[in-house]
Amino acid sequence: MAKILVVDDDSTFCLMLKAFLTRNGHKVTDAFSYDEAYRAINDNKFDVVLTDFRLPEKSGLDVLIEAKKKNRDTVVIIMTGYGDIRMAVKTIKHGAFDYVTKPVNPEEILATINNALSSVTPGEPFFDDPYTFIEGKSQFSQELMRHISIVAPTNLSVIIQGESGTGKEFVARQIHKMSKRKGKPFVAIDCGALPRELAASEFFGHVKGSFTGAIADKVGQFEVANGGTLFLDEIGNLPYEVQVNLLRAIQERKIKRIGSSKEIPVDVRIIVATNDDLVSMVSKGAFREDLFHRLNEFSIRIAPLNERKDDLMVYARWFLMQANRELGKNITGFDPNAIDAMLSYSWPGNLRELRNAIRRAVLLEQTQNITNGSLPYDIVGSIHKTNNSKTPDLKNSKEKAEKELIISTLEKVKYNKTKAAKLLNIDRKTLYNKIKQYGIES
Repeated sequence: MAKILVVDDDSTFCLMLKAFLTRNGHKVTDAFSYDEAYRAINDNKFDVVLTDFRLPEKSGLDVLIEAKKKNRDTVVIIMTGYGDIRMAVKTIKHGAFDYVTKPVNPEEILATINNALSSVTPGEPFFDDPYTFIEGKSQFSQELMRHISIVAPTNLSVIIQGESGTGKEFVARQIHKMSKRKGKPFVAIDCGALPRELAASEFFGHVKGSFTGAIADKVGQFEVANGGTLFLDEIGNLPYEVQVNLLRAIQERKIKRIGSSKEIPVDVRIIVATNDDLVSMVSKGAFREDLFHRLNEFSIRIAPLNERKDDLMVYARWFLMQANRELGKNITGFDPNAIDAMLSYSWPGNLRELRNAIRRAVLLEQTQNITNGSLPYDIVGSIHKTNNSKTPDLKNSKEKAEKELIISTLEKVKYNKTKAAKLLNIDRKTLYNKIKQYGIES
């Protein structure tokens, strides 16, 4: 049970959400204004503060700042009808765990709260599982989760397509966890790492003496995974001759160990992953067409990280918490300039690259927040390269960079123009002129 404060000037909605969360086992306090929220925060210790962004007197950002001032471990989730990236980044910069857009789905709110509570509780199985599936907040991630929940209860074979580092095995394991086979084995094979001459033995096993080096009987991975799920990563690298045996095993649900005539019944669900274009490989004769159609009963595409920047900080915060625990550090968040740099970067290595970058930053960082100084150079340099390939106009590039610097500085000092001017090394008059020139909201 968590202690939750719900803040919204729409009393009907606020009470409805309070009743829903109470029914789900939480202790909930309501507040219909900033003043009520302020008093509640200072009189109580909340695990979660769920606040509307637009309030009559002040904003949800003010509630966020007050909640973090009272207890930095309080999880703050922002609700808004204005789900633009600038507002989202602004709240995240000040320590918000996440934001949800209105109209709010109560089940989505509950999932976000549970996700947040699990993330701040080191030592729980949720945290210890290296393949914990973290649901993003982008439209793509919502569609991905919908597809997973639809196909998981079935026995359909699934092809997961995506670039390297996008988390294909995480998706495969989540399908298994949500299936009727979840109590049975999940066995993963990297087909790209299998020596050609040993691939068949790895799949189906062998008997002693069946070939040179077969000094003992070996159980194949089909048998190991019996009753559960067999995940074949980088299926496009599987030798053509093994593809024939794989197709037969899937269709007949029987295998033979190499060197044996005994048929062994197996019941496994097949999930495969690839970053290759299997359709193109089929047309070129590099992948069997009949096997492709047998595997392609349901397909899932995982978009690269640069196509779902709304998810970036969700995963960054998760990797930060993992790295803190692994490295014995206590970094609490991200500096605004570091967030800008990460959002500007293209992430060719996707989630794997993001995880490695966060681990490196946590190891190097000496302050409370991740700064550009601890991020890899490629990421920090990206903010200066943005749009360079689109326009050679040096003047516009400089003006854009100047505008972004002014905005990030103003946000850092909570729009105190005297402090901002001092940090920017300009006088207040020049700062006011720049704000007017660039149409910056202040």
